[in-house]
Amino acid sequence: MATKPVDFRKGHDGLAALVQSHLRYKPFDGAVYVFRAKRADRLKLIYWDGSGLVMSYKRLEQNSFKWPTVTDGVMRLDPAQFEALFAGLDWRRVTAREVSPPAAAE
Repeated sequence: MATKPVDFRKGHDGLAALVQSHLRYKPFDGAVYVFRAKRADRLKLIYWDGSGLVMSYKRLEQNSFKWPTVTDGVMRLDPAQFEALFAGLDWRRVTAREVSPPAAAE
């Protein structure tokens, strides 16, 4: 998740270039990269699905996405936090449960 807003006129290639040049990651590694607009009611996602670069766009009709303080950098979200963000919920309230592995198989 990029924490700084991006120019939302960018498409697949422009966002992939940002992943590579500014975030210093490989846009074709299978990770989902999330970008926000200046208006926090919009986000774009890009990811490589093995056969092509996929871009998804979401705009909330009411409210805005809960976003961290705007600074340069990258944040990682666990799957539950990502789902909460995409649903327009406050992802900061979602935490993973600590699950201990069983002592023995049944």
